[in-house]
Amino acid sequence: MSEVQRILDAIFAISSDLELPAVLQRIVQVACDQTGARYGALGVLGTESAEGEILLSEFITEGVDDSMVLQIGHLPRGLGILGHVIREPRPLRLIDLGAHPDSVGFPEGHPAMYTFLGVPIRIRNEVFGNLYLTEKAGGGPFTDNDETLAVALASAAGVAIDNARLHERVQELALLHDRERIARDLHDTVIQRLFATGLGLQGLSRVVRDVTVADRIQAAVDDLDATIREIRSVIFELQPDERGASGCRVRVLALAAEMTPALGFEPRVRFDGPVDSIVGSDLAEHLIAALRELLSNVIRHARATAVEIRVRAGIEVILTVEDDGVGLGDERRAGLGLANLTERARALGGSFTIEAGQARGVRAVWSVPREPHRKR
Repeated sequence: MSEVQRILDAIFAISSDLELPAVLQRIVQVACDQTGARYGALGVLGTESAEGEILLSEFITEGVDDSMVLQIGHLPRGLGILGHVIREPRPLRLIDLGAHPDSVGFPEGHPAMYTFLGVPIRIRNEVFGNLYLTEKAGGGPFTDNDETLAVALASAAGVAIDNARLHERVQELALLHDRERIARDLHDTVIQRLFATGLGLQGLSRVVRDVTVADRIQAAVDDLDATIREIRSVIFELQPDERGASGCRVRVLALAAEMTPALGFEPRVRFDGPVDSIVGSDLAEHLIAALRELLSNVIRHARATAVEIRVRAGIEVILTVEDDGVGLGDERRAGLGLANLTERARALGGSFTIEAGQARGVRAVWSVPREPHRKR
């Protein structure tokens, strides 16, 4: 097989995958196969260390099995020879990498490596990472042809990685489109039909003379109103949040999950209104602190078996935590945390109340304006 054909076959193999993790692994496999390297790796550039060194965020290997990884203890961070190729992104070919001035040796359990070939991988003139190959088959050094092939593979790898990233973005956009379409259908069709049905039932209840039947009709209307509120909450959840993991919804859910082991059960969480649009980062800090204090109070005093958390965002931002515990005893009323909650709410122009629950337990309501006015 000619050298040109080998390169074309290798490029075709790299370009055959669309998922980024598979592309990265494929690049290393093909590079090892085509150059005869026993070990290969692809290091993805990450953040900068306190010392100014650019470290590796990912390290995809070939030829190193799980037992070797366990013996080594940790993957390389991008120091020594690997760091040299990061600092000077051009091909580097060595007969004995241990003799290079930048070599820092190997950790205990690391396989012996001598011959080395490293080349940068660029995407649109930006260095994405580096391809590292060691231990040429037969014990000889890597050749000029190996370097030419590795450079060609790195160029193809840059295109393949860029293509995989584009594919991921297209999938994300398709998912967002589906979410927006579902939200639109729920609003324009489902909610409107439920609302019309509720109006019809309300009109019917006015002409029904049997009080029992009229009460049942009103109960059905109330259920429809509750269903509409739930669907609206789902619609807001379907809408994309530009803040991602920093959004209020995600933080409330994360805190509920964090407190689940101490509670002994998973709290039910409900949202009403455009929570992430209304609750900014500053107000979210106060809301999360209030929620943490309320859940801690349940853990310490309530002996509850269920808790419901509700966050409603409108003219006011209202946090409600209701449990089915032992009720509002003196110990719970005197808790320092409850005084802190009252002071925190007042400082933002809001209020905090705590009362007996509908059936049993306690219902706590922490409420502040959507644009808090701090006390001066």
